[in-house]
Amino acid sequence: MQDWLDYLWYEFVYWTTGTASIFLQSFRVEGAGNIPPTGPALLIANHQSFLDPPLLGIAARRHLTYLARETLFINPVFGWFIRSVGAVPIDQEGFARQGLKTILEQLQKGKAVLVFPEGERTPHGQMQPLKPGIMLLIKRVQTAIIPVGIAGPYEAYPRSRVLPTPSPLFLPPNGRAAAACIGEPLDSRRYASMDREQALAELFQEIQKVQARAERLRRK
Repeated sequence: MQDWLDYLWYEFVYWTTGTASIFLQSFRVEGAGNIPPTGPALLIANHQSFLDPPLLGIAARRHLTYLARETLFINPVFGWFIRSVGAVPIDQEGFARQGLKTILEQLQKGKAVLVFPEGERTPHGQMQPLKPGIMLLIKRVQTAIIPVGIAGPYEAYPRSRVLPTPSPLFLPPNGRAAAACIGEPLDSRRYASMDREQALAELFQEIQKVQARAERLRRK
């Protein structure tokens, strides 16, 4: 019964925030069907803003698992909420030991996990080099790797801004609309067999390609 209630709650949050993102952020999505409907999947995305996790959760349609700093769970109400929609607490960001262990555990349970291999939000709107820790993860698990690109959240909610700026669907475009593009699955075994620098460079390019498609997709 609890699993069923959790599922219904996630669906409620999905549809309410999804509707809000369309009307308030003119959110568009391409390639949602590229995510396997069941089984483990590792989604790797560029990181522009605090808006990225909820927007990509909407884009994916499938229930996702996210990593979140343990400090975000201090507030009991907010902590309960983000946990209820798939957030898993870790005591540090990036691909440190605990983060890797948590991701592996979730993938072994058959979950779809979203990670941001840049390790932090971009300070200037452009993608940053991927952290080498993503390769430790890929070498330890054989699962689909799904490149995901998001565009617009940097303009709407950069690190320097306290609150996001909306781009309502019913008003003229203001350059802050958001879009996401989900690419076709990549073979993790191919990247696991590569030299680390070559693999990181190719994964960077794959994310950059779908981000460019998302940029073209968003309402301007």
